[in-house]
Amino acid sequence: MSDAPSQRSALVVEDDPDIRALLATTLRMNGFAVLEASTGFEGLAVLKEHRPDLITLDLNLPDLDGVEVCRQCRAVSDAYIVMVTARQDEIDRLIGLEIGADDFIGKPFSPREFSARVSAMFRRPRTGQPERSEAPRDDLLRHDGLTMDVEGRIVTLAGRELALTRIEFDLLATLLAGPQRVWTREALLDRVWGDGWSQDHHLVEVHIRNLRKKLGEDMSNPRFIRTVRGVGYRMMPAGAGR
Repeated sequence: MSDAPSQRSALVVEDDPDIRALLATTLRMNGFAVLEASTGFEGLAVLKEHRPDLITLDLNLPDLDGVEVCRQCRAVSDAYIVMVTARQDEIDRLIGLEIGADDFIGKPFSPREFSARVSAMFRRPRTGQPERSEAPRDDLLRHDGLTMDVEGRIVTLAGRELALTRIEFDLLATLLAGPQRVWTREALLDRVWGDGWSQDHHLVEVHIRNLRKKLGEDMSNPRFIRTVRGVGYRMMPAGAGR
């Protein structure tokens, strides 16, 4: 018997049959078993039945708004989600919303670029349920009331668990691991997203913004994440934002 891992699966939710076929073909060429849906309601039904590892989601679906479908997907799944839109200006609307998507891509898109982005996503750790130890842990990251269990992928603030997306967790873990370092946007892209993302600064900015909201940051007097103007981000010294 083979011990090879089971095949990854993807769900393509797209009402345009040509775009849907292109996405599905590209994913199959990358080794995915592909499921397809042409409406938001159909996509949600397929998601609940099959639990795919990746979802591509059109913003402009004929029934439900893609943003609402994304929110409902995220409520029941930790699959990677890529939002797809026909208009570049819609990306600006998307990045201003806390919807839990991992990436945004505009139509028309390059199948090669799409493949590279998907590959980079799957190089990042997935949320899991590792075995828990009852012994005291010495691998926790702590900072001014924040506690991060890196292995368990759990973050608490003053004892309350925060519902972070995968990327938000990885960004915070990176910042906490080097709290005195100023992380450039390029360095964060390379560390969290992987190779080939060095120009996508807006991805860092939107996820940092959403992370700050969940941390309850007062932007006029930040407690945790400081913007180093023209460079990037670093952690605030403990107690500095109080």
